[in-house]
Amino acid sequence: MRRILVPVLALGLALAACGTPDAEKTAASTDTGGVQINLSPDQKRVRADKVAAIAAKVPDAIRADGKLTVGVSGQGSPPLAFRANDDRTIIGVEPDIAQLVADVLGLELDLQPTSWENLFLVVRSGQNDVGFSNITVTEERKDIYDFASYRVDSLGWEVAKKSKITKIDKPADIAGLNVSVGSGTNQEQVLLRWNDQLKKDGLEPAKITYFQGATEYQLALSSGRIDAYFGPNPALAYHAAVSGETKVVGIVPGGGDVPAQIAAMTKKGNAVAAPVAEALNVVIKSGKYKQVLDRWGLSGEAIPTSEVNPPGLPRK
Repeated sequence: MRRILVPVLALGLALAACGTPDAEKTAASTDTGGVQINLSPDQKRVRADKVAAIAAKVPDAIRADGKLTVGVSGQGSPPLAFRANDDRTIIGVEPDIAQLVADVLGLELDLQPTSWENLFLVVRSGQNDVGFSNITVTEERKDIYDFASYRVDSLGWEVAKKSKITKIDKPADIAGLNVSVGSGTNQEQVLLRWNDQLKKDGLEPAKITYFQGATEYQLALSSGRIDAYFGPNPALAYHAAVSGETKVVGIVPGGGDVPAQIAAMTKKGNAVAAPVAEALNVVIKSGKYKQVLDRWGLSGEAIPTSEVNPPGLPRK
C-alpha cells in the first residue's frame, strides 16, 4: 500500500488549528511553530475507561475474542486514516475514535486496513466487526448495514492554488469544467446529480475524470489536466495545508443539498451498532471525543449525540 508522505503541516483557515494531547516537540512530529501533529507509531491516543454496562451488550462472540476488529481505509487519506512514519502503523482521526469506542467496550482495538471497495465486503461478511472509514449513512446502505453516527459529513472542492476559480458551491459553478471524484463514493453521486441539474438548466455538464488514488488526482491538479477535485473536506483541507499547492474553494453538505452523517458501519442485525453508539455518547459527554476532533482539526464536524441508523441520504 502506498504511503502518503507528509513533509510539513501548516494548518490554516481551511483546517482549524487546535491544541493536541501530544504537544511536546519531538522529531516524529511536524512543527511549523503552531500546531504539531505526531506522525510516529506511538500516537499517545486519547483513551477512555471501560463502561461495564455497555460492554455487557456486546455480542458474546466479540467479547469472547476480546477484540474489536475495525476496518479502516488502507489507501492513505490524512487526517482520516493514513500511515505513520514507520510506513506501517495506521493513524488518524478514524483510528482514534475507534480506540475510544473499543476502550468503553472493554475490548482491544484491532485495526484492519483495506481498500474502500473491500471494506463493505469484510463488514458484511462479519470478517470485521465494524468499519470506521468516513462512511456516509444512506438509505440504500441501511438495507444491508447498521450505523452509529459520529461526525457531520462535509465535502470540499479543491483546486490548484494558482487557479482562477475562487468559489464552488452550486452546480452552475462547475459548468464545463474538467473535474475528478472518487469512483463508487457518495460524492460521486452528488456530482452526478449536479451534472443532471446542469443539463436541465441548459448548461454544459462537467467532464468527470477518474483516478486510482490521491497522488494521481493531485498530480492532475498541479499539471492543469483537471480543474477541480471533489472529495471529503477533511482530507482536502489537510492536503492543501501540507502541500501549499492547492486551496479549498467550496464546502457543501455530504448530500450536496441535504445534510449527511458519517457513521461506524456494522453488519445489519449483528447487535453491534447499539453499544457502539452508546460508547460514542459516553465519550461525547466526557469530552474525550472533542479532544480527538480537536487533535486533527475537525472540531467543526462534531455531533451532539450518536444515533443508531439516523436518517440517511435518499435513495437514487
